[in-house]
Amino acid sequence: MQVIYSIFNTILDAGAVVMLPIIITIIGLIFGIKLSKAFRSGLTIGIGFAGINLVINLMKDNIGPAAKAMVENFGINLDIVDVGWGSIAAVTWSSPIIAILIFAILATNIIMLVLNATETLDVDIWNYHHMAIVGIMVYFVTKSVLLGIFATVLMAIITFKLSDWTAPLVEDYFGIPGVSLPTMSALASVIIAYPLNWIIDKIPGINKLDFEIKDAKKYLGIFGEPSMMGLILGMIVGILAKYSVANILSLGVNMAAVMILIPKMTALFMEGLMPISESAKKFCQEKFKNRKFLIGLDAAVVVGNPDVITTSLIVIPLTVIMAAILPGNRVLPFADLAVVTFRVAMVVAMTRGNLFKNIIIGLVTTAALLYCGTITSPVLTQIATSVGLDFGGGLITSFAATSLAVSFLVYEAFINNPIIWVPVLLIVFAIIWVGVVKYQKKRNI
Repeated sequence: MQVIYSIFNTILDAGAVVMLPIIITIIGLIFGIKLSKAFRSGLTIGIGFAGINLVINLMKDNIGPAAKAMVENFGINLDIVDVGWGSIAAVTWSSPIIAILIFAILATNIIMLVLNATETLDVDIWNYHHMAIVGIMVYFVTKSVLLGIFATVLMAIITFKLSDWTAPLVEDYFGIPGVSLPTMSALASVIIAYPLNWIIDKIPGINKLDFEIKDAKKYLGIFGEPSMMGLILGMIVGILAKYSVANILSLGVNMAAVMILIPKMTALFMEGLMPISESAKKFCQEKFKNRKFLIGLDAAVVVGNPDVITTSLIVIPLTVIMAAILPGNRVLPFADLAVVTFRVAMVVAMTRGNLFKNIIIGLVTTAALLYCGTITSPVLTQIATSVGLDFGGGLITSFAATSLAVSFLVYEAFINNPIIWVPVLLIVFAIIWVGVVKYQKKRNI
């Protein structure tokens, strides 16, 4: 067991780029693909994922400093610092109960698959931290391991169900069939996006506004091309950051590169995924009477969509301004401004790329992140300190963990009388589920 544990930790430490090809190869073998073909698919997917990460890092390395400069330029004085999802993930994986919670998530997924309660086979083990952090925070507050496990299991159930419900959106809008996205940093926006989208559709006049990025190409000519949009928006962010002319141009070109390179990396990812998807479909038809399985992947596979990037580049500076004026907010948005793409990806899919709706709903989503981050920051900071991470004695948060709407609701339910609030929470999600299903039927998705 110790040898197995060491091997697992070694693979986990290597990150998703190594872990994903191994897992995909194993899945391919399970579905009856020859070893050579399964390994080739896994490696191709790994290469595509590595490419996606490189481009996302290119965006983060450029947008991150620009966002910080914008914060300084606007003179924002807030006492809770957004240290980024990576820091919070480190806190999660350092918890003394993390092994129990990871096993609980994996067991929940297997049991739900066996009971036909989900179609998502979640191979994105790295992002288990989104589910585990809620249980860790509940455990830290209540001192109950059992409540921590129950909170994580509920997070897992909600994650897999939201993944199932939103998979048609992933196929319809992003063009990736047979895949779901059990990444809570992207899924959490759905419970905000659906009701807001419904409300906007009921407002006369406003519901007629429908401007998509593809329309920009029609009306703006060359300036509507994805590369030109990236160049222009990148330069605007550079100007707001008060960069030099050279750095403004550099940021613009890098954002243009992101707009072009991510779709190409996604295409490579899809090339590796198709043999697995086809074999999984055949396997299910033979063994499970046409039962459908969805491969659960990191939402990174969709954040390169031009509409998602454009929405993010507009929402980021507006979020900085909003943070300064929202009453009661104490969060200084910083490190996670670079991953706003994940927070708005499903918003874009739900609105079918309506840029007006994307911006409105995207801002409400980031406002929720700011408020939830403000409320849960003290506990998160104490946990970080308890595992030996020192952030200079100040309060911390991120646009992940219990700043996410779903995670926040589960966390609050478990620390405030779970007997009452957990059933209420499940009713809320049942309402959202009915709404999503109706929306998809109406849109013929």
